[in-house]
This record gives sequence, structure tokens and C-alpha cells, in this order.
Amino acid sequence: MDIKTNLLTLADGNKMPQEGFGLYKVDGQDTMTNAVRQAYKDGYRLFDTAQLYGNEGQVGAAFEQLGIPRQDYFLTTKVSEANQGYDSAINSVKESLRKLRTDYVDLLLVHWPIQRAFFDTWRALEDMKKEGLTKSIGVSNYQIIHLQYLATKAHEMPVVDQIELHPRLTQTPMLAFNQAHHIVTQAWSPLGRGAVLQIPEIQEIAKRHGKSTAQVILRWHLQRGVSFIPKSVHAERITQNADIYDFELSSNEMNQINALNTFSRTGREPELTYEENRQY
Repeated sequence: MDIKTNLLTLADGNKMPQEGFGLYKVDGQDTMTNAVRQAYKDGYRLFDTAQLYGNEGQVGAAFEQLGIPRQDYFLTTKVSEANQGYDSAINSVKESLRKLRTDYVDLLLVHWPIQRAFFDTWRALEDMKKEGLTKSIGVSNYQIIHLQYLATKAHEMPVVDQIELHPRLTQTPMLAFNQAHHIVTQAWSPLGRGAVLQIPEIQEIAKRHGKSTAQVILRWHLQRGVSFIPKSVHAERITQNADIYDFELSSNEMNQINALNTFSRTGREPELTYEENRQY
């Protein structure tokens, strides 16, 4: 198994790479193109962007410049809070596709749950899937209560829930709920925006395996069955983050990392975003 062959089967039958490449805060055409080139060379096939990132046009241009066939990569984008609502979500995704220079995305997510357009936005995603604008639909930053509420009116449920997840925010109940409902949990900020790289327990495990702390954390995600999308614009780190398939953490080591949870977030609290209808 390696980064290219390691695929998860989603509840709708489509397949998705377990490890992907995050494009949050990757900005500037040269930077984008170089990052995508290096990631593709190292075997990454899932590329994750969003309307909110403001770089969909650069992503589309990068793949066009590099001449990578559309069928050879898995592309995710997300509907921003400002664009939620039935008509506005559909119109915004058509604009995203224009910027991305493609007829479809492989995975379309609602970026954050908001009260203002909770059901209308999801209905738009269901219809866009029927139209072929996306192959799979999912959500981002939804907690258990949001998914339970969505289930009261949804005709089909999300196949992916992308949430903040790292050793200081292990999200064990959320992960168990998603597994029970055939929803793949995908970790954004899988390395805690660097905040977890200096944890002594992880450093000790890394030393034992001859790996970096980042590689140990990504391997922890892998063995939990979580999808994860590390980001970097540095070629050495991009390569290193893909090099996690030649070692295995013991159950004791997994439990050590699981025990590091402190409920610490690097991003927003989803319930407050839901109430405020924006990232507060």
C-alpha cells in the first residue's frame, strides 16, 4: 500500500484517496503550480480547495499548466457561508467549476453549518449531484447534532464529514458516530497547524521509528481510518508527508496519542458558526 493505491470506498460507492493534499492558504500561481507538481509527483491524487480560499482559479490553472488529465486526480471544493442557499449555492458552484476548469468535482462539501440556509443548501447539493456537477456530496465542520438534524429532511446523507482533527482534538465520539453511519471522517488541520509537533510523547514515538513527528501523526490518522489532507508548499515536507506507508504504530503507541486530547481547537467552534451564520 502507498499513497496512490490507498483508497477508501465511500457510502455512495465512489472511491477517494485516504490521504490528500490541502490547498488552504496556498496562494500565488507559481507557488500553487509548484506545490501541485510536487504533490502529484509524490503520489497525492486528492486535492482539496474551497470557495473561501480564493484560489480555485489558481488550482484550475495549475492542473492545466501541468497537463494532468482530469480523470487522474480527485478534486474537492466547498460552498462558503456567503454562498449558501439553494440558488446561490448552485450558481456559486458553477462559477467554481469555471475557475477550476472542469465540468465536475469529485466531492462537493458544505463548508460550515449555518442556521440561515441549512436545509436549502443541502438540497442544492443533492440536486447538483443528480446534474453531474459533483460525483459525491458531503459536509465540513458538522457535529453530531448537525448530522442528526440534517437526517430529518435529507434524501441522502453526506458521505464525508471534514472536521478539525489532531492529537489535541481527537474527536473520538464524532469519529465513532460517523463510522456507525457510514460517513468518512476527513481531518483538516491534521497536524494542528504545527501546534502538536513538539509534544514530547510524539517526539519519543518518532525517535523510536526513525520518523518525524509529522509522519507519526499522519500515520496515527491513517490507522484510525481517518482521511487527512496535510498542506505544505515546501517540497521536502510534501514528500515527507507522503512517506508514511513503511512503518506501523503499535496499539500502545496509538493509545498514547489518543490520550493527548485536550479539546483544543485551532479553528472556529462549529456550533457558534451555525448560530452566527458566519465564521465569527
